[in-house]
Amino acid sequence: MKTAPEVITPALLRDWPLPVAEGSKYSRGQVVVVGGARRSPGAAMLAGSAALRAGAGRLTLAIGDSVATSVAVALPECGVVPLRETGEGHVQGSSLSLAASDLGSADAVLIGPGLDDADEAANLLKLLPPLLSDSAVVILDAFALGVLAGLEDVFRPLARRLILTPNSSEAQRLLGRDIDVTVDVVGEIAARYGAAVSCQGFVCDSAGGRWQSSTGTVGLGTSGSGDVLAGVAAGIAARGADATQAAVWSTHLHAVAGDRLGTSIGYLAHELADEIPRVMAELG
Repeated sequence: MKTAPEVITPALLRDWPLPVAEGSKYSRGQVVVVGGARRSPGAAMLAGSAALRAGAGRLTLAIGDSVATSVAVALPECGVVPLRETGEGHVQGSSLSLAASDLGSADAVLIGPGLDDADEAANLLKLLPPLLSDSAVVILDAFALGVLAGLEDVFRPLARRLILTPNSSEAQRLLGRDIDVTVDVVGEIAARYGAAVSCQGFVCDSAGGRWQSSTGTVGLGTSGSGDVLAGVAAGIAARGADATQAAVWSTHLHAVAGDRLGTSIGYLAHELADEIPRVMAELG
């Protein structure tokens, strides 16, 4: 019999504290976000900013060449690695090797925010595993999730250090069928991909752990909100949390940040990121 999910509460998280964020920016963890095509650089910026808000010490964005300089100016806290683009402005998957040095030293790597071509995203993911350290946590979002189902050579080597943050349509692609999102469905995704999965307030991991958010409102369904969730997970993982802890904590922080901004629609995704440090402080 499958057990009911454990409700994520402040008390639960206080009994499961995050690694202490102290010391230099390197000891607080390094995050690399890969995404940011010509038409959607803001997604990578949102995710990167959220990672820093969650306590990561150093951020690199590996993004399309045409937007790299503008993004570096708009988000001065980050470093950038310009990636080659196709004629249509998609990030070329084959150019991931340009970020090899940053990927090799990263504590957490987030792939997907702002990628907008399925074939190029698949090409990029195929090159990813050998470029990573053995301990790096990998977070996949957006187009990286849409192409993952056929890439066992990618997700098998990353088992138990992989976080997936699908929306409902991406969850359907991961399972290859129409679904209604339930904790059992999220658990099925976690088991199939060897991952911790956060989807619509449910969190499951491949060891059978099951959690459910106790909060969150309709306002979270806004453009860029998922990028913030994935970025928070990356920032927490960079600090030393494992994939499961990062998925559970980020799901709660994201939802509570939305609560603070209002119980209806109208707030912006970057405002969610700005709330994260205050929510974390209250849990400390």
